[in-house]
Amino acid sequence: MIEEFDILNKSRKLTLKVINGLSIEQLNTTPKGFNNNIAWNIAHLVVTQQLLCYKFSGLDCLVSDELIENFRKGSSPTYIISEDEFIKIKEQFVSFPKQLEDDYKKGLFKTYTSYLTSVDVTLDSISKAVKFNNYHEGIHLGIILQLRKLV
Repeated sequence: MIEEFDILNKSRKLTLKVINGLSIEQLNTTPKGFNNNIAWNIAHLVVTQQLLCYKFSGLDCLVSDELIENFRKGSSPTYIISEDEFIKIKEQFVSFPKQLEDDYKKGLFKTYTSYLTSVDVTLDSISKAVKFNNYHEGIHLGIILQLRKLV
């Protein structure tokens, strides 16, 4: 699992590097042909990691129910994310992988409620959830790279 946590941390650093220097307006721009924007994708990654790893392990998520509702799978941007809110989301984006690793090392993830993903992969353990989350993050990094070219 050490490698999986390393991958998660490195992919998040790369994602932040990709968006570095973009204005809050650019981050909130949804180009024609897309149903979301860069800011939504970053918040979505924060929320998805929480749901896959904490919720299905029977633990409380480290984000608000409101954030979950606004950025969960199937949602799309419903408002412009302010610069202050985006700073907080980026802080969570950076800190939550380390928190996940620490919680894993503490043995907090004792159970897991089986979950069938939209790509027909069944998650039934925290280790599978972390691995799948890394795959999911890669998909969204690709989307963010496309969006960056258009904003």
